[in-house]
Amino acid sequence: MTIHVKRAFKYRFCPTDAQAAELSRTFGCVRKVYNMALAARTEAWVTRQERVNYNATSAMLTAWKKTEELAYLNEVSSVPLQQALRHLQTAFTHFFGKRAKYPRFKSRKKSRRSAEYTTSAFRFRDGALTLAKMTEPLAVVWSRPLPEGAKPSTVTVSQDAAGRWFVSLLCDDPGVKPLPENGNAVGIDVGLEHLLTLSTGEKIANPRHERRDRAALAKAQRCLAKKEKGSANRARVRLKVAKVHARIADRRRDMLHKITTRLIRENQTIVIEDLTVRNMVKNHRLARAISDAAWSEFRSMLEYKAQWYGREVIAVDRWFPSSKLCSACGTLQDRMPLNVRAWTCGCGITHDRDVNAAHNLLAAGLAVTVCGAGVRPQRSTPGGRSATKQKPSRREP
Repeated sequence: MTIHVKRAFKYRFCPTDAQAAELSRTFGCVRKVYNMALAARTEAWVTRQERVNYNATSAMLTAWKKTEELAYLNEVSSVPLQQALRHLQTAFTHFFGKRAKYPRFKSRKKSRRSAEYTTSAFRFRDGALTLAKMTEPLAVVWSRPLPEGAKPSTVTVSQDAAGRWFVSLLCDDPGVKPLPENGNAVGIDVGLEHLLTLSTGEKIANPRHERRDRAALAKAQRCLAKKEKGSANRARVRLKVAKVHARIADRRRDMLHKITTRLIRENQTIVIEDLTVRNMVKNHRLARAISDAAWSEFRSMLEYKAQWYGREVIAVDRWFPSSKLCSACGTLQDRMPLNVRAWTCGCGITHDRDVNAAHNLLAAGLAVTVCGAGVRPQRSTPGGRSATKQKPSRREP
């Protein structure tokens, strides 16, 4: 089976002063157009119960450019502005499909600074990328090669809170092909003491990236709190805080990519637990550690890589008592506090809590794929149904 996978290849680049000024103007215009279109669509619905689509907002953009007040919109490329309207249309489509909340206005300080260019607004030749309204190519740091003969369909330029510039090229990757089936299956129990515990008995340590930089982060944040709002010193220290956060996120993402790639290559079937992390972080004692573990990002990476390489990811229902169930005899314990890391069943077998949970998750996931096991269908993507159901769950709003 042939799979056509579009991948985004992200690189850092160092713009010249003129390029940085042009991109900053573009970011501001993109945000302005998005907010004006959102306000127009909201006002039309509230006052006249009228739905305004992309074509109508595109006509509005043409009219806005002809006004004296918004004439500066003509100074930047028109493509990122049109793409902003398309993104707004997508946001409303997800909202009306009850897959997302109502679109929100973009903030100058908090929202992501980015602009998207389609093929008509950039030129990519011989490894040189030149954007519209620019006379020279971007100084891109090509840290890894693009697929041979790649032709980017879109280019997204962004700047993060730490002031770093990135360019992301979306193109087909013919190198992504299903891996040969190997028949291996593994159950994975996530945790805090150990990030992952596999049913094979292997435990992957939790590097606790945020804890490693906590002292530097706290020092920078204390310094930031003392600076006057709106001052140049505050902006300089804010950049220091953002750089610490960026370093933490980069390390975490790099480690998760390496772990998930290895798991996908070695196993045909991967069984995990369907955790509601957004509810778990409401526990103020564990919220910081849970956020640092990035369980949701780990699952997301597993799922899209499994789809690329022909693997299967099964999520067992969150109510399945994987820790309290003896994987040898099936006896269910009444209680299992978090401080209990090892326990002995009545059948005489002593279990490591996490390894036992991984064994139970693997058995539950395989039961569904093999014979159905008389339980609910497996869950393979976010928002789907879980593999097993032990007791009724509460409905989410």
